[in-house]
Amino acid sequence: MKELSKTVTKTILTGIQPSGVITLGNYIGAIKQMVKMQEEFKSYIFIADMHAITVPQESNLLHENIRSLVALYIACGIDPNKNIIFIQSENEYHANISWLLECNTPFGELSRMTQFKDKSSKNNNFCAGLFTYPILMAADILAYDVDFVPVGIDQKQHVELTRNIAIRFNKKYGETFKIPDAYIAKEGTKIMDLINPIKKMSKSSENPKGVIRLLDNLDDIRKKIMSATTDSDCKIIYDIENKPGISNLINIYASITGQSIKEIENYFANQNYGEFKKQVADVVTREIEGIQKRYYAIINSNEIDNILSENINIVREIAKNKFITMKRKIGLYR
Repeated sequence: MKELSKTVTKTILTGIQPSGVITLGNYIGAIKQMVKMQEEFKSYIFIADMHAITVPQESNLLHENIRSLVALYIACGIDPNKNIIFIQSENEYHANISWLLECNTPFGELSRMTQFKDKSSKNNNFCAGLFTYPILMAADILAYDVDFVPVGIDQKQHVELTRNIAIRFNKKYGETFKIPDAYIAKEGTKIMDLINPIKKMSKSSENPKGVIRLLDNLDDIRKKIMSATTDSDCKIIYDIENKPGISNLINIYASITGQSIKEIENYFANQNYGEFKKQVADVVTREIEGIQKRYYAIINSNEIDNILSENINIVREIAKNKFITMKRKIGLYR
């Protein structure tokens, strides 16, 4: 049974694509915010594996990433008792609802989607799913009558499309969907690449030395931090423009310890870069070691399967009822 506070009255839904191992930047910038939000909302979190296959995937790796991502999010503090966690492809009603919505969405509306324009311009041999997946995203959302969808600015257009689709369907067939709003969550501290600190830390970085992944070997993590790009000034002060490397390490230290930037500057005022990096490495490896211990305990147990099996029954019933309602309103019944 999900332990939701009596004060929780609004619902959110978040989809996460299983593409690679979560980075320290993802953890600090996004997951820590999700952990806070689970106290404020009834939350659906799903692994968006059907969205992932709009671009080529290696099947064995995709399979491993799906399960690994569930375990890693739980290890990072996503509470299975406060979130309904499930795998998108295990709920066949997402695709069924999507088809009914596709048949009620104008081609022109889809062709204006910015992300489709960007991705298709880089690859002429794209699949049809790359064009239609915003409607599957709408189905993901509308199936559960959620109030909010936490997104970044770059994803806001998808929520606007979802709203348009829902409003149009309601007008044509009668009240069927709750109209969701985009929830532009306050982004956590942006963590930059350790080697090139003017770029955001990314899973797809060309230089692995600049990226800390949560399942990296702890000794390798320490080495990456100790070799992080800094400067020749030797002053541990926060100045993003002139000292991006040191400022990035200060952000990492502050995000994990909870100390303010001023407190950190004062504490390290008379210390050198080597000592500062060592202490940053200490707090990062300690934090990640705890995550890894929880991760390996979960991934090798039945806990994930128990959580997913319970939750898929919950969400399948909800989505099934929505699908049946839509079919009847459209006229698809005996």
